[in-house]
Amino acid sequence: MEKIKLTKTELKARTDALKRFQRFLPMLQLKKQQLQGEIAGITAKAEEVSAAERELKGGIDRWVGLFATDEGALDGLVNVKGVKTGSANIAGVAIPTFEGIDCEVGEVDAWATPAWVDDAVEATVRVVTLRCEREIYEEQKRLIERELRVTSQRVNLFEKVKIPECKEAIRVIKIAIGDEQTAAVARGKIAKGRAPRS
Repeated sequence: MEKIKLTKTELKARTDALKRFQRFLPMLQLKKQQLQGEIAGITAKAEEVSAAERELKGGIDRWVGLFATDEGALDGLVNVKGVKTGSANIAGVAIPTFEGIDCEVGEVDAWATPAWVDDAVEATVRVVTLRCEREIYEEQKRLIERELRVTSQRVNLFEKVKIPECKEAIRVIKIAIGDEQTAAVARGKIAKGRAPRS
């Protein structure tokens, strides 16, 4: 603990600091709770998307052998150009939001390609979309978890360090000022007792 000045000015400064810390602490705790809730929600959404992706891949597995029989049937039909994202703000954290993928699907010649190619193209686009959406959720979670770590550190700093330090400093200063006032009164009585009487 740093050296404390035992003055009324320091007492006021420490009292003001304590009030400030006690005012900000509930806001930080609320932000921490909000971030924890958001992480839980994002995790649930990511798991939902992962489950949908697994289910879709499971459905594809039934006819994936067709890819081996007709090699190159899907070549150049699906071309992902990019992921469309927006942005949102959660408790002061800027996060990306998933809006879709920018995908170019080539024209399928119904006469020159097998009948299953249309379904394969559609399934491929859907799998890529789900994977991109899941990755955006993972990025959201990473950003919010980083902010949660910082907020938790601040909450701990206020709860375990700053507020107890201020309370202890205020206690020490009040004792010192009280002792000083008692000593001043005692000196005054002694001086009054020694004063010549007329």
